[in-house]
This record gives sequence, C-alpha cells and structure tokens, in this order.
Amino acid sequence: MKTLNRVFIALTITFTLCGAIAAQKYERPPQEIVDILDAPAFPAASLSPSKDRMALLTPVTYPTLKDMAQPMLRLAGLRINPASNSRSTQRYFVGLTIQDIDSGKSRKIALPEGARLINPRWSADGKYLAVANIAEKEVELHIVETATGKTNRISGVSVNTVFGGFQWMPDQESLVVHTVPTDRGPAPKPDAVPKSPSIQETSGRAAAIRTYQDLLSSPADEAMFEYYATSQVSVVGLDGSIRKLGTPGIFSDATPSPSGEYFLTARIKKPFSYLFPVWFFGEDVEVWDKGGKKVKTIADIPLQDNLPVGGVAEGPRSYDWIPTEPASLMWAEALDGGDPRKKARLRDKLVILSSPFTNKPKDVMMIENRYSGRLFSEKKGFMWFYDYDRDTRRRRIFSSNYKRDLASAPKLISDLNVRDRYNAIGNPVMKMLPNGKSVIAETSMGVLLTGSGASPQGDRPFLRLMKADKKPYQLFRSGGDHYESVVGVVKSGGIISFITRRESSTDPPNFWLKHACRPYVKCKPAVPKKLTNFKDPTPQLRGITKKLVKYKRADGVDLSFTLYLPPDYKKGERLPALLWAYPREFTSAATAGQVSGSTNRFTRIGSYSHLFLLTQGYAILNNATVPIVGDPLTVNDTFIEQLVAGAKAAVDKGAEMGVIDPDRVGVGGHSYGAFMTAHLLANSDIFRAGIARSGAYNRTLTPFGFQSERRSFWEAPESYYILSPFMRANLINEPMLMIHGEADNNSGTYPMQSRRMFAAIRGNGGTARLVMLPFESHGYRARESIEHVLWEQFRWMDKYVKNAKPRKTP
Repeated sequence: MKTLNRVFIALTITFTLCGAIAAQKYERPPQEIVDILDAPAFPAASLSPSKDRMALLTPVTYPTLKDMAQPMLRLAGLRINPASNSRSTQRYFVGLTIQDIDSGKSRKIALPEGARLINPRWSADGKYLAVANIAEKEVELHIVETATGKTNRISGVSVNTVFGGFQWMPDQESLVVHTVPTDRGPAPKPDAVPKSPSIQETSGRAAAIRTYQDLLSSPADEAMFEYYATSQVSVVGLDGSIRKLGTPGIFSDATPSPSGEYFLTARIKKPFSYLFPVWFFGEDVEVWDKGGKKVKTIADIPLQDNLPVGGVAEGPRSYDWIPTEPASLMWAEALDGGDPRKKARLRDKLVILSSPFTNKPKDVMMIENRYSGRLFSEKKGFMWFYDYDRDTRRRRIFSSNYKRDLASAPKLISDLNVRDRYNAIGNPVMKMLPNGKSVIAETSMGVLLTGSGASPQGDRPFLRLMKADKKPYQLFRSGGDHYESVVGVVKSGGIISFITRRESSTDPPNFWLKHACRPYVKCKPAVPKKLTNFKDPTPQLRGITKKLVKYKRADGVDLSFTLYLPPDYKKGERLPALLWAYPREFTSAATAGQVSGSTNRFTRIGSYSHLFLLTQGYAILNNATVPIVGDPLTVNDTFIEQLVAGAKAAVDKGAEMGVIDPDRVGVGGHSYGAFMTAHLLANSDIFRAGIARSGAYNRTLTPFGFQSERRSFWEAPESYYILSPFMRANLINEPMLMIHGEADNNSGTYPMQSRRMFAAIRGNGGTARLVMLPFESHGYRARESIEHVLWEQFRWMDKYVKNAKPRKTP
C-alpha cells in the first residue's frame, strides 16, 4: 500500500508543481479500449536445433505498477533488482508450450506459480530447454525435458543475471552458469550520511562523453555494484552437480571452447568510472583450462574513457571461439588507433590464436574499413565478415577462407548503403553444431538466405539459395495479399522444408510447415501444413482499413505513409487526423524513398499505441517518411527545412485524397519523433497540436552528438542551437502534450529534457501539458501507465484537433 500511495503522490505532485491541473488518479480510457488491452498476446516461437519441436512462449502482456515499483539499484549504467540479484524490469514469459512439428501435438509445461521465465536456451540435440525463473529472492535454473515435458529445478543454484546467466557446455549434459557466490556476506548499504564529497578530476584526456545515465557516483555505489555484479563461474550438471571455476569476479563473459577443454573469460576490473557505464570499463580477457586455471592472457583492456565519436578500442576486441575448431580464438584489432577520423588504408585486422596458446597470434585478414562482425560457416576455414565505412554509410559483406595465405583476397558478396533495403541479400540461415555453437548452414547447393524482401509494394519476406558466382535463386517469397516470414529451415535436402509465420490484415499470425524444390531438381512438394490455430483476439478491429500511399516531396524525393482509416469510415468523409513519424538520415534520395513495412500485417493494436485513435474516429498517416538527405557529416544543417517539407507533403497528400481535414491534423512521435514534433510546431503552422513522448529538446545538453550527428557542440555550435526546439519555445503556438518516464535511461532523453521544455513553453505563454510517469523508462510498460497515456492522448487530440475551431484566415 505504501508503494501505491507513493505512486499517487508522485503523479499528483508532478502536475501540481508544473502549474497544470492536478491529477487525482490514474485515468482509464473507454471500456472498448480496455477490452482490447485485455486480449491475449500471441506467443513467441523458438525452433529447436533438432528441428523436430518448437517452444511457444507466452509473454507477459502488461506488468502492474506494483511490479515496476520493485527495488531497483541504478549502477554503472545497469538497473539491478537487489532482491533477486537480476536485471530490473526484464521482459519475461508466463507460459511455455512444447509443440511437435510432425504430429502437431503440443504439451503445456507445468511451471512454478507466478513464474517469470527469461533466457530460454535449447541444448544442441533439442532434448532439453534450459530456462531461468525470476523468483522473489533469487533467479532459479530450470531444465525442461522436451520429449516428456518434465521440468526439474536445479537446486542449490542461484543465477546471477546481471551479466551473462548461463549457456550449455559442449557435452550438452551440463551448463556454465554465472552463480551468486554463496559466501559473499551481507550487502553493503548506501551511506546515510556521505563520508566525502563526490570528486572527479581530469587533465589532458579528450573524449566524447555521451549523456549516459544511472552511473556510479560514490564509493558506496562502487561497493554495491561490485557486490551485485560479482558472480562465481560454475559448471552445473543436469544431475545437480556443481563445479566452481576460479574465484568470484565481475565476469561479462565465460564461454567454453567448442572442445570443452578451455574457457574464454572476461573479468571487469577497477578503476571504475563515474562518467561512463560498465561497457567502457577495463577488462582482463583470459583463457582458462577446464579446471579454472589461467592458461593465457589475451588482453589487458584499460578503462575506455578517451574514445572519439564512433571510435573503437585499441588492442583485441570482438573476441570469440571459432566454432568449427577445437580451441581457436579469433579477434579484431584496430590498425588506425581506433580513430575513424584518421586517414588509413587499412583500419582493422583479424587474428587467430590456437591452443595450447603458446605461439604468437597469427594475422589472417586485413580489412579496409571498420570491421563490424563475422559469421563462421560449417565448412571449416570459411566465414563471412562485414566492414563499414562511416563516411559513405556503406556496409560490405565478404566470404573468405581464413586458413589460406594472408594475401588471398576475400570474395565480395554485397556492397550496399546500410539504408538500402530493396537490394539487401538477406541473412544466412544458421544451424547449431553438436557442440552448441552456431554456424552458417551450408547445403550442397550453397547458402540459404532469409530476408524482409523490401520492395516498392512493401515487405515480402523470402527464402533464397545463394550459390557461388550465381544470382540467388528464389525458393519462396511471401504473396502480395498476405505477409509470411521464414522462422526456420527444418530440412535442406532435395526438398527444402521450412516453418513460416503467416498473417494478413484480417487473419491472425499462425505457423506453417512449407516445402520448396531445390533448383534443377524435379520434385513434388508436400501440401503446406498449418501447425497452430491462433484465433483473432480482437475481432472488433477488423473493420480498420490500411493502404500504402506514395507521393513526392517538393524537391522530388519519394515519400510514403500507411493510411489507416477507422472501422466506420464512410467514403468521402474528411476526418481529423494524426501524422506519426520518426525522422531518419540518408545519403541519397534513392534510398530515402524506399518503402518499409507491409500493409498485409495483421492489424493488432496494443500498449499505448497512437493507433488506438482509430477507435475514436481519427485517420492516421502512419510511419510517414520524413527523410533527412545529405552528407553524413553535415546532413543536419538542413534538418528543419527537409522536416517541414516532408510533413507538408504528407498532409497535402492526405487532403488531396479527400480522407483528412487539413485544418484538423495533429502530429506525434516518440523519442526522436518527439524531437521532430516540437520542431514542426515551432517551425510551421501545419498542425493544430502535438504529442511528444520521451523526447529531447535541448541539444546543448547532448554536446558530444545525438542520433547520427557526430560533430560536437563546439565544432558546430550554430547547428546545435538551431536544432534545439527549446531555443524556439517562444514560437510554439500550438498545444503540445509531453509524456516522459521518470526513470528514462535512454542516452540523451533524460527526464529533465521534458521538464525544461515544459517550463520554457509555460514561461513564454504557450499551451502544454507534462505527464511524468513514475517507474517508467524510455518506453512505458505498466498497465496503469498505458491506460493513463491512452486517456491523455485521446483527451488532447479531441480537445485541440477533433473539436478545434476553424483557423482564422488572414
């Protein structure tokens, strides 16, 4: 009861101190909206490595405010629940079903009362599913026998999920687990009275310091972080045996080699930082033998507190085991000092070190641009790797044999702008080896690829076969009247069998088993088989219609939005409308004009979505493209002009179609979309009101860059000033509703941004309302918060858009 009283007081005080109307309670939207919120969620699917079963996991729909109000420590950029020694407010599952692919039979797994499941992990043979359960005072480890449905809790094991958690050992009969040390003693407590000031000092070390939150700020914070983040790495058998490895420490990694003979560990070390979160802290990266004894130091990484924007650390990074080798490590190292501003012919290299780890690391690949990832093939020696050029925003994909001579040139597979969706080749289908490591699945014909299949008509997911030196062969592509994506490949012989998730605007998503013939092979695929039969949880939404609408900006850039119309819409009627958008940066008009998404997705509305306004008689111009096109370094110099032009083009198109009343249009967005909303109200008179959720409005408070801006405030002060709608608060003469989570930890959108923006509008005589949501972060999760946000959005749009008086003509 004390918690709920505190929530009530916090909400009331927020409104009262800001000079707005005091809120007496959490409000609720109309019952028709509550009914939609009450609808059950569709389960998530996880295909077993053996391809004979899949796990269907039911997510929690909305936690209560009481759940969100659990104790939370904000330390080193992390949020920790001290009661269970886990990450705070994790998304979790409340139900688990194992379904057999061939027979279609399903088995609901018996779970502990009030189960909150996280981190499901299949064993490589598919016999077991390991899953953690967040209990009141610890995180339990449970093992599900998938054939029988029997569940066994491993007693004596409390999982520390602050880092890691657990993963299967190569023998698939045990797991390596980050456990809570059994003898760590009582937790340190914050000082009731500070023992000293909080002191920091700097001299001569330049670095880009983003606006991170939840940082350490005192020795007491350091002690609590060390206490809750420390774990004992242990090998836990299915028989309940526990074998400790080494001594406790703050381990961000403890991964077994494919042979199971070694462990790669990364231990976070002091000094900690009060300016940077934990992922910048120093680490000792070591190889241990299976008994937990150090064999080799791979890297002694210092605190990374002097990186430039977009820079990487010097020395080893991106280190991991090669999955097809018994015990060989590969990692990347910068050749340019990690500084992207330096001119360099080569930026990175890849190196290998194999057991017994007594030789020097061997250079195996020199990389022209910044290395950005790799995938190994099940064919020994082969891998795909990726590099990225930040100046052109192009990503390349290469195939290479790392066992060949260093001088051997890798084969270029793809070279595209990162925003080019139409020409993306897709992602390789992966498989799990018996040792539990994932690799690219190779068939005798080549590599299977899945992708979103973006096109001018919208997304049409595909399954392709890519053979060396040949154009990818299309095995499957979603039809034009529905949306069907590939979940996983079951068999890849003469007939390729795969599972899809199929839906349409009126049919709920269900899983299907489908088949396709390999190229140049005569076969007769079996009839598709429906694996699940999920029903429509919200039939009251079926009358909603949606349509992809294309148009052009005044300068010729192609744009689009999805037009949503309410169930009772009558042709020829002009409706009040909301434009919802999120600005994105592009290097060319060609990629800026590409269509994303699909109108064939099942219409499901949930959480605090703006689409609920459809039930209140509004038209929605959804995901309207408002591209900002230009050179990556200076693209924001024309941000406002391009933003206004894009918004105007969207509203003009809606009016031209005869579906919206151009004099009754609101604008809204979340995060960078809230930033956009404030700019449009300050720099145009297109809209009657705005909804800005979790936004940032004063760019001088994010002086080392934001979004894709990589110049600092001191390099481009005029741009930062112009790009701050806070500086033009006196010009915002349309009402703006601002909503923000009091616990927002997203870099750059800390709650003060909305508070100061509200004060600026109020101080200049404008109209605004500020809603601060207790316990909520960048997105909002509690049922009470969601209902209240919907109520606020309905009320605002009805008052200032739907029922707005006609504007006075000049």
